[in-house]
Amino acid sequence: MSIFLQVSGGMTLGDTAAAAANTMSAAIPPAAAPVAEQSMSLWEMASKGGPILIPIAILSVMALYIFFERLFVIMKYGRLDQNFMNQIREQVHQGNIPAARSLCKATDSPIARMIDKGLSRLGKPVREIEAAIENQGKLEVFAMERNLGFLGTIAGIAPMFGFLGTIFGVIKIFYQISLQNSLEIDTISGGLYVKMISSAAGLLVGMIAYSCYQYLVQRVDRVINKMEINAVQFIDLLEEPAKS
Repeated sequence: MSIFLQVSGGMTLGDTAAAAANTMSAAIPPAAAPVAEQSMSLWEMASKGGPILIPIAILSVMALYIFFERLFVIMKYGRLDQNFMNQIREQVHQGNIPAARSLCKATDSPIARMIDKGLSRLGKPVREIEAAIENQGKLEVFAMERNLGFLGTIAGIAPMFGFLGTIFGVIKIFYQISLQNSLEIDTISGGLYVKMISSAAGLLVGMIAYSCYQYLVQRVDRVINKMEINAVQFIDLLEEPAKS
């Protein structure tokens, strides 16, 4: 005689387990669908930054223009034929000063112009020759450093424009809060992240302009060092006949 385990209502244990499983699955809420990741392009970000990004963009264009324009000028000033001073020394030893000056005029370099200024003062005391070379060197350095001050200024005021745009945005957010007479996190976060774009843009332009400025200053220092070395060699050249 077979014995069947039954529960009230004529349901078997297997049916009871299945019913319990269905009840638990119904009680557990379904897993939330993954939120789609949202991204924002640079153009969309810039368009939300406000009109303050216009002067920041203008400053960035100016910074890049000044950097490349000055870079080409400084590179041109730093070029000099390695045999230039040897040729000058040879002409001076031979007493052919006009040929030495012609060589200087044919060489487009600040060092050549400094040497030519010194050759034009031959026959005068060495101190006067040194002073003439030094004055010409100051003019050449001034020509190399032209507009570098603007690059440094851009590095300073670009972040200020960015902060100014953020401050205006924060003022606008709190003004909207005062009109709504309620503090909602969406109003604050939704407007604040947009206004922080101007600060980020200003800082980025300022960092780029400052880096470019420091790089050009180092290039100018190298050219100045080369000018000083050649000026000293020229003065030593003038004193060689007196030593012999």
